[in-house]
Amino acid sequence: MSVPSFLEQRETSSLDDSELFLQSVPRAVVHRAAVSEVLVTGIREASDDHFLVGVQWPRSHSYYGRVAGRWHDPMLLGESIRQALLAVSHLAYEVPFGHRFLSSSLSYGMESDGALLAERPADVLLDVRCRNVRRRGRNIAAMDLDVDCLRDGIRVGSGAIAAQCVAETAYRRLRGERAHNVPGLPTSEPVAPQQVGRTSAFDVVLGVTNMERVWTLRYDRDHPVLFDHPVDHVPGMVLMEAARQASLAVLGRPGGLIVACDSTYRKYVEFDSTCLVTATPQPAREEGVRTVSVSFNQGGATVAGCEVRILVG
Repeated sequence: MSVPSFLEQRETSSLDDSELFLQSVPRAVVHRAAVSEVLVTGIREASDDHFLVGVQWPRSHSYYGRVAGRWHDPMLLGESIRQALLAVSHLAYEVPFGHRFLSSSLSYGMESDGALLAERPADVLLDVRCRNVRRRGRNIAAMDLDVDCLRDGIRVGSGAIAAQCVAETAYRRLRGERAHNVPGLPTSEPVAPQQVGRTSAFDVVLGVTNMERVWTLRYDRDHPVLFDHPVDHVPGMVLMEAARQASLAVLGRPGGLIVACDSTYRKYVEFDSTCLVTATPQPAREEGVRTVSVSFNQGGATVAGCEVRILVG
């Protein structure tokens, strides 16, 4: 793989930002199997530990599609931040391909106007600053990213991600026998798609229970977006999607726009036992926006949590 063609060095920083949107980076850079799921289109070093990352949001996406016919799905910003972490790590810090990234948190927030659909795909510039860069020998062991999101030169959102980076051999020692886990539980009955802003049961990640505001986490390893490639635990983006769907369901607002999501991951969400998803609406603090706290519980412990803000006005 030719890194210089995708990482512009500081001496070429006079290039126009449009150079960051010419083509997608190789899919391996962002750990995707499908080329269609690659959002990152370029990266440029601005200064030490400071990078500009181009991403493009399609006008229509097979899973993160249009919301209410007006907006890009802001979940694309969450996925863009995740991919930016991988692109910066591999292309700028030369983390070897095959290393695993373990996120402890991922958050994003954006203005609704910044998500409005236009006549063309949205070229979005991520201004990425890396903090707490920790090394193990020559390789990166962990770092945090703070991200500003700009569209047409205007700041429309922000986000952050924190992650560790481990070699494949170390990861297999860490996971033990579970390094080979695959989804094995029967798929539970989905909630009605129209309750969670979906049109197909295949895209629903909440299963029916007899408890109020509580669902089971459901997933299908054959889903081409949520499980783009084999993994040994439930991906963080699946949890964020479950938090979104739970928030829409508990508020009775299936067409609501998720303008922010702050997620924390305490433990791996495993495939071999049921995970319960509980949504708790918070008192309204501003007109037209509701906040919902969502917890994920497995094996008697809270394994992850999300705070979701939904535009309902």
